[in-house]
Amino acid sequence: MSLPSQIDVAIIGAGAAGLGAARALENSGLSVIVLEARNRVGGRAHTIMASPDITFDLGCGWLHSADKNAFVRIAERLNFEIDKGRPPWREQGFDAVFPPKERADFIEAVDAFYSRAEEAAREAAKSGRDSAASLCLEPGNRWNPMIDAISTYINGCELDSVSILDMEAYEDTGINWRVRRGYGALVTAYGGPCPLALNCHVTLIDHSGKRLRIETSLGTLEAGKAIVTVPTNLIADEAIRFHPALPEKVDAAHGLPLGLADKVMLALDAPETLPKDGGLRGATMRTAMGSFHLRPFGQPCIEGFFGGSFARQLEDAGDGALAAHSIDEIASLLGNEYRRKLKPLSESRWAHDPFARGSYSHALPGHAGMRAVLAAPVDGRLFFAGEATSPNFFSTAHGARDSGERAAGEVVASLARG
Repeated sequence: MSLPSQIDVAIIGAGAAGLGAARALENSGLSVIVLEARNRVGGRAHTIMASPDITFDLGCGWLHSADKNAFVRIAERLNFEIDKGRPPWREQGFDAVFPPKERADFIEAVDAFYSRAEEAAREAAKSGRDSAASLCLEPGNRWNPMIDAISTYINGCELDSVSILDMEAYEDTGINWRVRRGYGALVTAYGGPCPLALNCHVTLIDHSGKRLRIETSLGTLEAGKAIVTVPTNLIADEAIRFHPALPEKVDAAHGLPLGLADKVMLALDAPETLPKDGGLRGATMRTAMGSFHLRPFGQPCIEGFFGGSFARQLEDAGDGALAAHSIDEIASLLGNEYRRKLKPLSESRWAHDPFARGSYSHALPGHAGMRAVLAAPVDGRLFFAGEATSPNFFSTAHGARDSGERAAGEVVASLARG
């Protein structure tokens, strides 16, 4: 739709949070518009067809904590098939690559790390002194680099950048499902009824007057209230400015930076040689490593996953670096004949996406309380949502959606108070 000159509620960002807010305001009687800088909805949820027979979620791909995930009900309502098969994370397709005894030792070390982290978080909550999760690694343990690699997948960064209190606050019920047609496709369908202005880049929110004045690449509009759902890196970098300035929001965003998790999709020739929905990871003793999902949904492909500083290094190396490294790593694990069996199809580059600048948030040590600071409304007119504002489901699409619904409720409550 075209940009109106006046609106009751402007929502900045058409990711899961912005769409959640818009859907929650559908029957409120308020005029609403969602302003989205991209030419599509979904934000960091984005499904593509990497080839005619391969669906690829460039962003979020798993319905984490599926028993508490609102997108499960949404998927059922919109007739999106849900796959309830076990994730491949603890599985291993080839014993020769990572022998069962070593794998058992590794899993024992991972579980012991999380037990120490849980105890450290309890102590930190009592003392009020947060610390880095890396301090919970057992000194000299041979598996520490790979435990750090897992953090790069989960948090988008290494453990020395992760608050122990924030890590413990994350709620994971252990139930993880997938959307057969793609999580990004589901989020897009969920946003179907929303009033949108695409290719509308917001640069300034002026809240100095009686009404908000919002400057965008499509012109200026006035709004009674605004819900800001953009990623923390955009707030920290002041890609969207506030007048008067909101230093507490900028500081909070700096304490909740986006880590990086990137994916690559490789077409696989003669796929029947590999197990469907298998896992592949080498006992590499290094953090700079990929994790590979063999034939997701039985498709003729391998999906690679990279995180943290290694993912950033591969992104910075340019287009194709993720794929090239993946093929090298898979060939080193399964044999050189896989070089001719694998063909690059697509890869994500979230750090280089100007409207994301990363994948999902983590709290730096000492900054776990910043999620509540970022979420707090300002002057009954500015409201904030997004995965980074979720107290327990941060870094997830459903946490983002729920936060949008929460912010919409705050808007309605502020109007009721007059």
